[in-house]
Amino acid sequence: MAVQAGLSAALVHTVRDDDTAEAVGSGDVAVLATPRLLALCEAATVAAVPPNELAAGQTTVGTRMTLEHQRPSAVGETVTAVATLRQVDGRLLVFDVAVTDDADRVVGHAVITRVVVDRRRFLAGV
Repeated sequence: MAVQAGLSAALVHTVRDDDTAEAVGSGDVAVLATPRLLALCEAATVAAVPPNELAAGQTTVGTRMTLEHQRPSAVGETVTAVATLRQVDGRLLVFDVAVTDDADRVVGHAVITRVVVDRRRFLAGV
């Protein structure tokens, strides 16, 4: 496995009606839902470790997430999640994810841990 700390990726997302707390059932307001924000953060961590960084047959799976959702984002606003691989400890990968809006205001911050697994062995346990 050649995964090295420092890998990163940025994902840009425009908030849609189906991304709101009202739509996903996590609240009753029409702003970016916390579960959607977490999903965007996790997607950024996946993008930060492209398949060519892993051995054949390997993938990563999320195992721990902490998220601070600091600012609402209305429908139509664009948010950017930047995931940076901060620590590699064997199969354990720890990412910092910063999410900002178009005005460069902090929307949220996450720390996400992923583990490198053998895809077949992992799926055999399902």
